[in-house]
Amino acid sequence: MTVTVYSKPQCMQCDFTKKFLDENHIAYTSVDVTADDNAREHIANLGFQSLPVVEASGFTPWFGFRPDQLEKLVSA
Repeated sequence: MTVTVYSKPQCMQCDFTKKFLDENHIAYTSVDVTADDNAREHIANLGFQSLPVVEASGFTPWFGFRPDQLEKLVSA
């Protein structure tokens, strides 16, 4: 499964999301949207204006710290 977390520095929900993934041994790629214009445009094109945005293969992308969605990744 491929998981990408679009985040920014000093973002508490972003940090919580990445900590959850780390604690559950789920590999992911973290993309800082403040340093990557293409990533920022990508999440805007998906319709998101808040961070983090999580994309995981086989799942609908979501934003924010969502333990309910993250648990689904653990179960996958």
